[in-house]
Amino acid sequence: MTSDEHARLMRANQANWDARTPVHLASRFYGLDQDLDPERWFAAFEWEDLGDLTDRDVLHLQCHLGTETLALARRGARAVGLDFSEASVTAAAGIAARAGVAVEYVRANVYDAVEAVGGRRFDVVYTGKGALCYLPDLERWAGVIAQLLRPNGLLYVVEFHPLLNSLGPKPAPGEGPELLLRHDYLGGEGPVHRDATRTYTDGPPVEGATESYEWMHGIGEVLGALTGAGLSVRRLRESEELPWPRWPHMKRTPSGWWRLPEPRIPLLYGLLAHR
Repeated sequence: MTSDEHARLMRANQANWDARTPVHLASRFYGLDQDLDPERWFAAFEWEDLGDLTDRDVLHLQCHLGTETLALARRGARAVGLDFSEASVTAAAGIAARAGVAVEYVRANVYDAVEAVGGRRFDVVYTGKGALCYLPDLERWAGVIAQLLRPNGLLYVVEFHPLLNSLGPKPAPGEGPELLLRHDYLGGEGPVHRDATRTYTDGPPVEGATESYEWMHGIGEVLGALTGAGLSVRRLRESEELPWPRWPHMKRTPSGWWRLPEPRIPLLYGLLAHR
């Protein structure tokens, strides 16, 4: 697939996320009409790995509504959120203003992030939880990360495990509740095309741009891209918990997150690397 084709599909994704934004703002999933608790989107191990963020420059790539960006700022970071959706960035800025938290938001494609932030460098780049699947080229992404980080700066990727993405969100008609592999674990076969009026949240149907494209990326591909860009991997964690119940039979854990009763499989991973 050519770079022009990638750009066309990413423009379709951008339009889709613009259309998703009002749905997500109105959803119970994000609960923005309730007491805002952005830390509920973080596992305890994330704060252990990130360490003290006081007075650190932190860039959150592909931030959508900025819920995690807010939590980073509340931990003392000088936080910047970046997303390619104009609707998302506008909504995120409004959410931060209502919360009384200082966050800068920038609208840009992640591949244009270096220019979009004016060549600034950061102590920490944070990304994930449904971000990498919208990027067709991880080697290019990793090169951008290397340019965004200061020497000894940290990249923290907390992403849905490629096994989770392979299983698919729900059984097909006529099937039982068993979890079945529906998509490739490994990338390289092109994007998965979706055309849906419903997103991962509750809320009204998406209106307008309903098509999106997702690329599968195995953990080996992520590691290879980062090390190829000169980053060193410090830690890789795999977690059996998710911040929401993707399947109805998931059980709530003492952390407030959700896990499958059986089998125990990785649903999320945290990857810490430094430049």
